[in-house]
Amino acid sequence: MSGANRLTLDATLTARDDLRYTPAGIPALDCTLTHASMQEEAGGERRVECELHAVAFGDVARSLARMSVGSELRCDGFLARRYRTGVTVALHITNIATRSNR
Repeated sequence: MSGANRLTLDATLTARDDLRYTPAGIPALDCTLTHASMQEEAGGERRVECELHAVAFGDVARSLARMSVGSELRCDGFLARRYRTGVTVALHITNIATRSNR
């Protein structure tokens, strides 16, 4: 099975849990991101504001653990279920960079 599932999001880190480790010993970190922007839709502009749960693993989790709440980020990743049996989604961050300006 294959298909497109990539997301790039400019966001603010609004909450961050402590770095934890999976049973396999992989660093993992859960966080909350907020996003606000103007987007084109149906020939007009729409104000978009949302909050999204995100998770990072490995080196990305370590990097995120060093960032302060309030940091401006560009996150790349994919969407997946937040919990194995749930219906809500989370951004699985595969690459992260800080943004110095908006």
